[in-house]
Amino acid sequence: MAAAGRLCALLCLALAAGAAALGKRSPVKVLSDGMWRELLQGEWMVEFYAPWCPACQNLQPEWEKFAEWGEDLEVNIAKVDVTEQPGLSGRFIITALPTIYHCKDGEFRRYQGARTKTDFINFISDQEWKSIEPVSSWFGPSSFLMSSMSALFQLSMWIRHCHGYLTENVGIPAWGSYAVFALATLFSGLILGLIMVFLADCICPSKRHRPPQYPHSRKLAPESAQLLKKLDEEQEADEEDISDDEMEGKEVSNSNSSPNTVRQRPVNPAATMDKS
Repeated sequence: MAAAGRLCALLCLALAAGAAALGKRSPVKVLSDGMWRELLQGEWMVEFYAPWCPACQNLQPEWEKFAEWGEDLEVNIAKVDVTEQPGLSGRFIITALPTIYHCKDGEFRRYQGARTKTDFINFISDQEWKSIEPVSSWFGPSSFLMSSMSALFQLSMWIRHCHGYLTENVGIPAWGSYAVFALATLFSGLILGLIMVFLADCICPSKRHRPPQYPHSRKLAPESAQLLKKLDEEQEADEEDISDDEMEGKEVSNSNSSPNTVRQRPVNPAATMDKS
């Protein structure tokens, strides 16, 4: 009986310890796409991982142990599942797994040291992160470029989910799903092109529809009018002078020709015969 009682007590203690271990909350914070702005305040160590990655699986025990020291070191320990949070993966351009970033007051540095609890603790306590050049503001998670990359990664994940829904739930073959996305891409490109042409035509209209502009027309209009008027008057005066000269020339020619006609008038031979 005593042996049975001891066995029951040991079983109860084992069950209680297992329940406590299961009920214990992990000190590692889980970040999502909508929580990335929290990284801009305070000090953080963030791990980017994937459940299927063997190296990530080997890192998890050390990362959990390191997270237990987070409160003493005054640093937040977090992790991001890139398969579930593509937006954050795009903001940090994660190309290898696992990837660890150190974040402090809006500055981001990539950790490339050993992956043990002791090395993580020394990296924070000895401020070894100061020897690492921070990421340029052009490629920071809050920059416009990285925000665009985040949106692109989210779009790719959305397309992947749609492809899975069409092939698995609706029953469309894979080539049919690709055809649907190809048509959608062409249609969206056509609509976007029409919008861009419309905006360009509104902002910079073509020369055919652009009204003529004469920037100096108001300034030169009175002067040109006076000049034209003066030229017209001079032309009229010249025409009058020419007409007067022509009239005088005709009168002189007429006066010179009248005596000559009298002196050169021929004599009739019949009249001279009669007189003789």
